[in-house]
Amino acid sequence: MKGIILAGGKATRLYPATKVTCKQLLPIFDKPLIYYPLSVLLLSGIRDILIISTPLDTPTFERLFGDGSQYGINISYKVQNTPRGLADAFIVGKEFIGSDNVCLILGDNIFHGRGLSKILEKAVSSTDTATIFGYYVKDPRSFGVIEFDSTGKVISLEEKPKNPKSNYIATGLYFFDNRVSDIASIVNPSERGELEIISVINEYLKLGKLNVEILGRGFTWIDTGSSESLVDATNYIKIIEERQGLKIGCIEEIAYSKGYIDKKQVEILAKEMSGSNYGNYLLNVIKTNQSIT
Repeated sequence: MKGIILAGGKATRLYPATKVTCKQLLPIFDKPLIYYPLSVLLLSGIRDILIISTPLDTPTFERLFGDGSQYGINISYKVQNTPRGLADAFIVGKEFIGSDNVCLILGDNIFHGRGLSKILEKAVSSTDTATIFGYYVKDPRSFGVIEFDSTGKVISLEEKPKNPKSNYIATGLYFFDNRVSDIASIVNPSERGELEIISVINEYLKLGKLNVEILGRGFTWIDTGSSESLVDATNYIKIIEERQGLKIGCIEEIAYSKGYIDKKQVEILAKEMSGSNYGNYLLNVIKTNQSIT
């Protein structure tokens, strides 16, 4: 399976903070926001990753990650000249996807919770379906809302409804089989002229090929689409990391725990950040052989 991080858009709701840089490069506590979705792909066991961004921001991501070989993975890049909706990622990335299945994660989403790796690995193993992740929110009107029948079966998904049929929404993490690029190319644009991810998901629902995994109590999902949510995310990460002494979204640690890189490579990466708490943390990882859970 391959992975795509969609890191485009203008993020005008965050102006002036995003007038000269994209949202996914803003810091969430001690690391850029994009580290968190990248860490989810690594926890899923996905090593071949495409970052889709704007013409302006793509070179910055290339400077940040290079080809990914220092983490034992492959990272490539594609430019999305104009935002055309989330489902456009499967059209822009069609050549990259090739004959593989694919996971799409939005570059501004943060996931955290015990057992997350097992849930992700289960989604990867579903080879001929789509898997999305539902999350209960107080006000679902700004999201794609999932409706269930009395037996818990999904019967509809609706984008940003005025009258939501449930409090469960689809988060920005999606696993699809190889049909997704073809499906994305035939769905009709919405009233706002975009290819909606909900339209693609509904096609899988019609085919009877949609799985919905509910992220229950104990899981945290943060969509950092506003200034307030950026602060919330930073405070959350800060509290957990300082209380436990373990980092969230540390891609070097995950790569090491997965066996993608060895101690020597972690040490090299740590020394590039010498003097920072992040670099010192990595040195402690290889000293104590602590593992990801």
